[in-house]
Amino acid sequence: MGVVGVDLGKGYSLGGEGKQLAHGRDATLPVVVAPVHPWLGDVLLDWYGAQARDLPWRRTRDPYRILVSEIMLQQTQASRAAVAFAEFTSRFPTVRTLAGASVAEVLTAWRGLGYNRRAVGLHKAARSIVEEHAGVVPQNLTALRALPGVGDYTARAVLAFAYGQDVGPVDTNVARVLSRAVAGRALNRREAQSLADALVPEGQGHAWSSALMDLGARHCTARRPACDSCPVLRTCAWQRSGGEDPAGATAVRARSPSPFAGSDRYHRGRLVDALRAGPVAAADLATAARVTDRVKAAALAQRLVADGLAEWDAGSLRLPT
Repeated sequence: MGVVGVDLGKGYSLGGEGKQLAHGRDATLPVVVAPVHPWLGDVLLDWYGAQARDLPWRRTRDPYRILVSEIMLQQTQASRAAVAFAEFTSRFPTVRTLAGASVAEVLTAWRGLGYNRRAVGLHKAARSIVEEHAGVVPQNLTALRALPGVGDYTARAVLAFAYGQDVGPVDTNVARVLSRAVAGRALNRREAQSLADALVPEGQGHAWSSALMDLGARHCTARRPACDSCPVLRTCAWQRSGGEDPAGATAVRARSPSPFAGSDRYHRGRLVDALRAGPVAAADLATAARVTDRVKAAALAQRLVADGLAEWDAGSLRLPT
């Protein structure tokens, strides 16, 4: 399994909550990496076979349920998403039941997950799947990326985890592993994606990508990586070459979270929570949003309306019907 130069071809982008992070302009830069140890694939897959995390979305190959899980995981820790996933898929067991629900029902079921625009995007995606794809989640990257709220990572995750295609979804965990263990240097987004796709062993798209994610989550962590117990320590390019941590400069990495308490996102969330209980009169918006400024409360309400999270009805704000 050696990858020294890879034709990058068409550029891609990573998506999250409907946002696309674009690549640079160069289309065919080579990915020059240290020689990939031939044992890497076998070692990693063997380790995953024995140590795989037990996550509810790994017990299904239903493309709809995989899509739901990936939208949830965009901004939510796996432990929290696991509980919400079971409840949400019980309430909306198929893409058609989700598409047939109201936005208010979907937002109510999304309680506790935050980043509520994801729920609206998922609902729109479900309706697109029903209306444009006869209720079948698409099996190709272009069609998946055309769905609301679905970026390149989520599309590739559906292809790998639901359809077993040999593509490599790149999240922050995978990007860290590729940068450290395989390349031994920092990678830009296009390089990381191209390398991820090139490394997938034939017929192992699901297991391989799951293994990379588990390795990044359990050993090759952002801070204080557990190198001594890492199953690929002997083949790790960073360990062989030494030097500064290449993952620190890799383009695909988690952003430092901004303070939540007191932020617009916090107050928007409080207002959505209030709307889950029922309509809120214009005069009560500030109290519901937990702000003292009525002008700010009105602005928060208008942003919810613009984002499809609320609507006005007879002088009150409510969840969309």
